[in-house]
Amino acid sequence: MIISHSQHLLSLFPTTLRLTKPSPSLSFPSLSSSSISMSSSFSLPTAISPLSLPDPDPPNSTPPPPLRIAVVGFGNYGQFLAETLASQGHTLLAHSRSDHSAAATRLGVSFFTTDLHDLCERHPDVVLLCTSILSTESVLKTLPFQRLRRNTLFVDVLSVKDFAKTLLLQYVPDDFDILCTHPMFGPQSASSNHGSWRGLRFVYDKVRIGGGDRSRVSRCDKFLAVFERRGCEMVEMSCADHDLYAAGSQFITHTVGRVLETLKLQSTPINTKGYEALLGLAENTRGDSFDLYYGLFVYNNNSLEMLERMDLAFESLRKELFGRLHGVVRKQLFEGETHKSHIQNDDASLDMTRSKDVAAFKYEYNIADDSSRLLKIGIVGFGNFGQFLAKTMVKQGHTVLAYSRTDYTDAAAELGVSYYSDLDDLFEEHPQVILLCTSILSTEKVLKSLPFQRLKRSTLFVDVLSVKEFPRNAFLQTLPQDFDILCTHPMFGPESGKNGWNGLSFVFDKVRIGMDDRRTSRCDSFLDIFAREGCSMVEMSCAEHDWHAAGSQFITHTVGRVLEKLGLESTPVDTKGYETLLKLVENTAGDSFDLYYGLFLYNPNAMEQLERFGFAFESLKKQLFGRLHGLLHKQLFGNDKETQITLETTGLSTFR
Repeated sequence: MIISHSQHLLSLFPTTLRLTKPSPSLSFPSLSSSSISMSSSFSLPTAISPLSLPDPDPPNSTPPPPLRIAVVGFGNYGQFLAETLASQGHTLLAHSRSDHSAAATRLGVSFFTTDLHDLCERHPDVVLLCTSILSTESVLKTLPFQRLRRNTLFVDVLSVKDFAKTLLLQYVPDDFDILCTHPMFGPQSASSNHGSWRGLRFVYDKVRIGGGDRSRVSRCDKFLAVFERRGCEMVEMSCADHDLYAAGSQFITHTVGRVLETLKLQSTPINTKGYEALLGLAENTRGDSFDLYYGLFVYNNNSLEMLERMDLAFESLRKELFGRLHGVVRKQLFEGETHKSHIQNDDASLDMTRSKDVAAFKYEYNIADDSSRLLKIGIVGFGNFGQFLAKTMVKQGHTVLAYSRTDYTDAAAELGVSYYSDLDDLFEEHPQVILLCTSILSTEKVLKSLPFQRLKRSTLFVDVLSVKEFPRNAFLQTLPQDFDILCTHPMFGPESGKNGWNGLSFVFDKVRIGMDDRRTSRCDSFLDIFAREGCSMVEMSCAEHDWHAAGSQFITHTVGRVLEKLGLESTPVDTKGYETLLKLVENTAGDSFDLYYGLFLYNPNAMEQLERFGFAFESLKKQLFGRLHGLLHKQLFGNDKETQITLETTGLSTFR
């Protein structure tokens, strides 16, 4: 647990770091495994237009008079904002510790290399602080306020707001105006939004704006108009409320991204849409410094609680998985179960060479619309996924029969499927293909109950499970030798495939297909169903599928399950990354825990990935608290080498 040490550390910080407690009326749900309900009074845009930079003004709008704006901190983010400020005709001055004069010249900005006095004597209307969270206080201490006009507007763009507000109120003279803001985007997220800021959120709090002076109120509004003209969604909110929401959105998003970055996730030949979203999140996080993340942790009062809740959520998920695993083992040991588990790899799969560059190939299908390609397909397990596949099969002209333990007669009739309540009756219709759409946990039991004697001896058996070594071994052990076996995994479902299957991956392994033309043609006709819909057809061994899937599909479900337990909800300050996580939670919540448990139990690589995820999270926490401890030690003892040596020799320099 991380609670006692971290709370002790934070309690020792000076009062400037122990900020005002946010509004008690705002709270996050308690730790729960229940499904979340996502709601927000702030609506997202339904579509994003690929607008070029800058966005055009609305028709007949009159641009406000230009401001003289001094950007203090002219690094990556300062330059990013300056480009828009300059494009709208504002006069820009800039200062930074590093020499960015070349970038300033390119943007049309007057750059002041060393002397802040020279910049301040130009009497800017607005001083825009684009410094890092960790350096803001030292920068404020060095500013020559006496060189500025006494009513200058100070604006910050930090990702934490109560801390920035406290510092500005402490260091900025009383007759200066203060506007705390947080553009909920940066160069990376704006780039992924086609360079546009339209629909991206801009949060602000008018902390102190010139009393009843209309000119000062107007100046503040002119600055906000910069972002409004670019199409930002303007959100006025107190600094305390911002930090409460941001701890549940921005900090969690960065935490997940940092954990995924530590795992060194890579694209695979069988990426799901959810996994691609996680790869994008890790890539975006990689572009931010650890200082930014550390600042979000130290200077947002609510971040510690969110880190602790995520820690508890992961431990809860592990206990749930291992508790069910323990129950299976006890059943085998004490209830007389003698059958052997079939989840172990065979010798070939243990010695397999794991190719990192398996690629999808263009699967050529027979475009002739003749009866020779049409199949009679018997679906065993006609739940949600079985019906999802049947709909396309019927559309293509195939004859579909179905059986399930639950009565789906009405659903079958609506889809044009012949429904059977007795498996013997269905099998006596001699379908060419038996498609198993059962759950992972019930597959072995279903296989043992099938009346194989009712089928033709060369029938093709196909599964669509999310794990592949397990059904392959179960098929090889249970099915008669003269039956064909095709193991498949459509890397999509009713949600991700609701708008068509074009470009979605379909993985398959021809485990045992008879050599005669009739049987190979039948297998190809089944694969044609998915190729005709535009699927990316990926032929891959079952063992290799499971290796890739443990690093993509299982990790995706794990992240979704952990976040689901946090009860995350949409907030008025959602970032694009946080919206990605909410979508992932929504998709994960739609799957049963049995599916996730099956991915864990029946993929031999899943345990390793779960351990790696746990190690990555622990490593991140150690990095955070290590820096926090170092900062506290410096405050208490300075650079006293003798004290440091004493602490190290007595073992007191680190928490145990």
